[in-house]
Amino acid sequence: MRALVISGGGSKGAFAGGVAQYLMQNEQRNYDMFLGTSTGSLLLPQLAVNDIPKLYDIFTNVQQQDIFSVSPFVQRKKGDREYVSIDFVNSLWQFIKMKRTFGESKALKRNIKRNFTREEYQKIKHTKHDVVVTVSNLSMNRVEYKSINDCTYEEFCNWIWISCNYIPFMSLAKVNGYEYADGGLGCVIPIREAIERGATEVDAIVLEAENMGKQRVLGKNPFSLMMNLFGHLLDQVERNDIVIGKLAAKNKNVKLNLYYTPISLTENSLIFSKRLMVKWWKQGYDYAEKKHSG
Repeated sequence: MRALVISGGGSKGAFAGGVAQYLMQNEQRNYDMFLGTSTGSLLLPQLAVNDIPKLYDIFTNVQQQDIFSVSPFVQRKKGDREYVSIDFVNSLWQFIKMKRTFGESKALKRNIKRNFTREEYQKIKHTKHDVVVTVSNLSMNRVEYKSINDCTYEEFCNWIWISCNYIPFMSLAKVNGYEYADGGLGCVIPIREAIERGATEVDAIVLEAENMGKQRVLGKNPFSLMMNLFGHLLDQVERNDIVIGKLAAKNKNVKLNLYYTPISLTENSLIFSKRLMVKWWKQGYDYAEKKHSG
């Protein structure tokens, strides 16, 4: 049984889309299972129904307003460089309204339901073994994996959304009395979970460079420094996930194929720029092609 696993990584998900396109169209990989965390979970539905053109259109056209109903960021441009700074007004309003996060991502929830239809949900349930998204149950301090087979359409859309909620910049969600957030806070790439669920071959797309090639520029204010800190912690979680995944694959004699980004794509994956995401999608496709022809 073959599984495709995609890590978290915000806008870098476009790179994963390019890799998946090459694997599915050129290598004729037919996956039984799809597992993802955060942005990885957003990619899964269209990959599971094999609608690459729709996925490309969705992912390369997403903008800040498609994600945030209250954005904690202002997107700026300086020459060719795109970056974000704090939206002090929105963040202050969140404090005044006694919210616990700097921003809200209800726009993303609406966007998921608009792009992932009930018909596609039914098609996946009838044609695929499983589609699984990773979430963090903060109330119980544990990682949970939500299968499409155990969820209604509404529930599964909600879990995809929750898997992407990178707090404290996005919404904190409550389900059955428990509070949930981004799956990446506990498991950035669920390789071991794919193996536990019966995968005998795993293609895992890691939205980070295998070796950190350059020195990071740390934020110049507490807000952006906090983003750097979160990024550092998630990188450590991701490395642990890969080590655990490799051990599980070796232990159960599972073939594990890892696809890293060849370079560090961006220092802020919450920037959603069409120009960058079109470029990253092509880089992902070209990277997979080179890896398989080499």
